[in-house]
Amino acid sequence: MSDTHGAAVPQVTGLKHPYHLPDPSPWPIIGAVGAFFVVFGIIVAAHFQNYWVLILGAVVVLGTMFFWWRDVIHEARTPGVHSPVVRLGLRYGMTLFISSEVMFFVGFFWAYFNFLIFPETQGNGQTVWPPATVHTFDPFHLPLLNTMILLLSGCTVTFAHHAPLEGNKKVLVNCLGLTVLLGMAFTLCQAIEYSHAPFAFTGGVYPSVFFLATGFHGFHVIVGTCFLIVCWFRARADQFTPERHFGFEAAAWYWHFVDVVWLFLFVCIYWYGAGAIAAE
Repeated sequence: MSDTHGAAVPQVTGLKHPYHLPDPSPWPIIGAVGAFFVVFGIIVAAHFQNYWVLILGAVVVLGTMFFWWRDVIHEARTPGVHSPVVRLGLRYGMTLFISSEVMFFVGFFWAYFNFLIFPETQGNGQTVWPPATVHTFDPFHLPLLNTMILLLSGCTVTFAHHAPLEGNKKVLVNCLGLTVLLGMAFTLCQAIEYSHAPFAFTGGVYPSVFFLATGFHGFHVIVGTCFLIVCWFRARADQFTPERHFGFEAAAWYWHFVDVVWLFLFVCIYWYGAGAIAAE
């Protein structure tokens, strides 16, 4: 068959292709709305001490995570859907997602080093960074403990990552469970640290940058922990094989990203940026 210019016109042949076209899903737009309410809720809470918008956004985001992951797991278990070319596309997508998260934290580090190099831009007559009125955390107290916890969790998730390649379910489940516990321990230690903070979020430029950078990292730890909990249940249900375990592989990549960001936070903010240490 050809058109009026003699060029061949492709016909619908019904041939199968290696790609997967997902069913229409409401979760991307619902998740975006939830994320907007979280960010807007943080602003409202900071200025007016009203947390209802933040709570609403958090509930929407958590609900989106649950139902979207449910659909993704169902898709992953459907025979023939995740072909090799689809799995390659998923790896590219996860790589780009982590790259976007890196740039997210670059913004916080950029702000921090701007004030570190040019402390006079803080205003209020301050010419040193951290400001002379701010007492910082001892980097070799809870921050160092949290660093050891995350580094250890990076080791356990690496052991777990190699387990499905060898078909070792016991190591996979045990190391994944240990990684989840270490992630929870990190979050608990950070909560204790925040409860003893010698400065408040609204106490100036330094507290704002500190809490935003470390707080968003803590949020990523919580998300990564949830990610690994889902993988732990899937591992117990024998849903990972040596050939098909991208869901866990993506979780491991994300967790290593969280580890690396914390190392930069510890070195740049807690250690290098330490000022007068607050009394314990």
